[in-house]
Amino acid sequence: MKRACGIVLVLAFVAALLLPTVNVASAQQAPKGPWVDEVVFLVEEEEAKVYNRLIAGDIHAYFTDLSDPTVIDLVKKSPQLWYATAYGLFFELTINPVGPEFPKTGKMNPFSSAKVREALNWLVDRDYIANEICGGLAVPRYFALTPAFPDYARVIDVARSLEVKYSYNFEKAKEVITAEMLEMGAELRGGKWYYKGEPVELRFLIRVEDQRKAIGDYIASQLEKLGFTVNRMYKTGREASPIWIGGDPANGEWHLYTAGWITTLIARDEGDNFEFYYTPRGYPVPLWQAYKPSPDFDDVCYRLAYRLYSSVEEREQLLAKALQLSMEDSVRVWLVNQKVPYVAAKGLQLTSDLAAGFSGSRLWPYTIRFEGRTGGQVKIAMSNMLVDPWNPVAGTNWVYDTTIIQATCDQPAVPNPFNGLYLPNRVEKATVYVKSGLPVGKTLDWVDLVFVDEPIAVPSDAWYGWNATTRQITNPPAGLKANVKVVVEYDDQLFNVKYHDGTKMSLADVVFNFILDFDRGDPASPLYDESHAVDLEAFKTTFGGFRIVKESPLTIEFYTNATYLDAEWIAFDAITSFYPWGGLNYGAMPWHMIAIGMLAEMDGKLAFSSDKAAKLNIDWLSYIAGPSLDILKEELDKAIANGFIPYQEVLGKYLTKDEALAKYNALKAWFEKHGHFWVGNGPFYLDRVDATANIITLKAFREYPDVADKWLIFSEPKFPAIALSGPSDMIAGEAAYFEARVTYRGSPYPADEIEFVKYIVLDQEGNALLKGEATPVSDGLYTIVVPTSELVPGTYRLEAIALSKLVCVPQGGEAYLKVTSVKSFIDSATQKMKAEMDARLSGIEASMAEQQKTLQDLRSSVSTLTTLSYASVAVAIVALIVAAASMLAGRKKA
Repeated sequence: MKRACGIVLVLAFVAALLLPTVNVASAQQAPKGPWVDEVVFLVEEEEAKVYNRLIAGDIHAYFTDLSDPTVIDLVKKSPQLWYATAYGLFFELTINPVGPEFPKTGKMNPFSSAKVREALNWLVDRDYIANEICGGLAVPRYFALTPAFPDYARVIDVARSLEVKYSYNFEKAKEVITAEMLEMGAELRGGKWYYKGEPVELRFLIRVEDQRKAIGDYIASQLEKLGFTVNRMYKTGREASPIWIGGDPANGEWHLYTAGWITTLIARDEGDNFEFYYTPRGYPVPLWQAYKPSPDFDDVCYRLAYRLYSSVEEREQLLAKALQLSMEDSVRVWLVNQKVPYVAAKGLQLTSDLAAGFSGSRLWPYTIRFEGRTGGQVKIAMSNMLVDPWNPVAGTNWVYDTTIIQATCDQPAVPNPFNGLYLPNRVEKATVYVKSGLPVGKTLDWVDLVFVDEPIAVPSDAWYGWNATTRQITNPPAGLKANVKVVVEYDDQLFNVKYHDGTKMSLADVVFNFILDFDRGDPASPLYDESHAVDLEAFKTTFGGFRIVKESPLTIEFYTNATYLDAEWIAFDAITSFYPWGGLNYGAMPWHMIAIGMLAEMDGKLAFSSDKAAKLNIDWLSYIAGPSLDILKEELDKAIANGFIPYQEVLGKYLTKDEALAKYNALKAWFEKHGHFWVGNGPFYLDRVDATANIITLKAFREYPDVADKWLIFSEPKFPAIALSGPSDMIAGEAAYFEARVTYRGSPYPADEIEFVKYIVLDQEGNALLKGEATPVSDGLYTIVVPTSELVPGTYRLEAIALSKLVCVPQGGEAYLKVTSVKSFIDSATQKMKAEMDARLSGIEASMAEQQKTLQDLRSSVSTLTTLSYASVAVAIVALIVAAASMLAGRKKA
């Protein structure tokens, strides 16, 4: 069981996304596996050095987003570089909620109060952070919903109103926090807070690698203005992680942390974000286990995460409620959502993801190449790596690590980098049966969607769980029914796919994965992990059963009551739920690799999760570095000596002892050659890890089943543009008609490629008053009817939001509308008419005066002309007499 949550550690705004189209010369043979031979990852924290190294050719790409405006400007101007823009990176303030006192120290934690946490939203000026600290490369963010993704657009009216309510208001923050501090027993003396005679000190973990240092300093200064003593603890991600992720929050080592996250795919459904960020079910680490959402909020989180709703309208009501309750809970205070560039050298090509850029793209390992040639070594720098231990059960969730991990592990389906819909990789087809009335649609041909009238009966022989006491798979209770059934047929070559150690995938990997997942949630198991049990219990409330229908090609049935809006996502959930271990952030990994970690945990030497490791005071298991390696080597030798088959009562039906030994020996040979136990089946294998120098080397796996050009199908995202036209003045009570034109590069956007065009009407303070959907007229043309009868006289902003099915980043346009009352309209019209009449009269008077002047001038001209005429006649007569005399005097006889 692995939830499809594409979030890892680290709106209508869109710059041009520059994605070089990969052109493959017809004469160029695509190799098996990746295009290049080797990828070397290294650490470079200073962006100025990154730019210089890219220009010098010392590195080829930077897999961390750029944040320095000066460097970004250089990149944009450089003819030697190209960049792609991503929208899935965001910053927030993570808060330690333990209290009111820390059990270990007895010191006060003001943030144990939900009201104090809520008041932090008024304390921070998000516009200042976005525009001044982030240099305009970010927008304010208030919620777990990403402003650049579809769900925000779906509930934009509620979101905008809450953004107004929680906008920057220092005095309100001060008022609320002061009242709460006094209520909790603190006292304010000389402008400083004290508790039990000691200053109230806030231990603030501030990341130093990017804008979060300036953000942390700004927030610390705001807190100091309220009277708190702030200990600014500047840390890198590697230094901070053992404190806030690995440590017990009850120890009181920290109060606040400047967190950064990146969603690694376009999230078409972000409903489970609330479950992830606000409940103990979200993440198996100590901090999350300290979260205590209100029963109402917890229920909303749960229903959204497991899709327990019957209509789109009910879902949007839950989202709206979650937005409000999350602000009241505020175990994290969202700050900004970024639009950030990722940079590479010209000549290097790879596919970027609209959400995650290079670093989170599932397709970078499949598409990275040098233009015009195959082979070669690519050097990629990141600002960090090897932050937390690598293990596929409950290991690192840092983007710096998962970016590399994903190159080593194959996925049965991969997300489209522009719209987030899953595309099949190791799957032939899937059929999704859904109870009629549930809000599910489908887009792609590899999934069939069938609606059924009644809930679906779960077969009595389906697998429903695992009993750690009897050590047997359990079956569902009699009469169990589910709202969804998914039938998945995998590629007929699935079990010929090789792992990097030379062994092949097998049905034993699937069976092992199913058992291990349930075993770790059973208190009777030596592998029981309380942090995992919380998540498993939530999963089991919607899980209906799992059934292997056919072994070759592998065909399975998956029963559930959880749905997504997209059938492709329901299919992906079924495909990966019990696929060989790894999940969304990892991928397929073999049972025999996991088994030696099992032995180490059962022996009390290592633990898969940081939560269990912290409780037992043992190391968090790593398959690639550190003290874990010697322990894993011992456990491997033990497994070989004993012919260990995990869960032998069941798994023994799917492999023999000799087969198990062959796999263990292959793993041992791998370790002896490469110095680690990390074995996947992706296009690259992990060759070497230098944890001291922070260098990781990946090499091409030429026994990978696919050729390199399989995923060269993405070039430029088709962003829609939207423009509004309509009346600027309306009488209250009349309907205002607007046209919305949706285009791409000047041409009408096909209506069948548009998910929706919505509108909201906002007042001058930004409160959303009206909402609705535009009516399609033809390709690229929609009408919006605004009922002005519901608006009081005033000026309003009309916003329209278009969401494309091809590119799931909503785009917006706006227009302004002035609504007046009938009396005001008549008064205004009368004044306008009077002004026009006055202007006309003035014009006539001016014209008459001008004409009178013209007439006077004409009279004067005539008088002058008359005088001139008399003189002219006299002169003419004299001239004639003189001429006649001359003629008579000059005549001669011929």
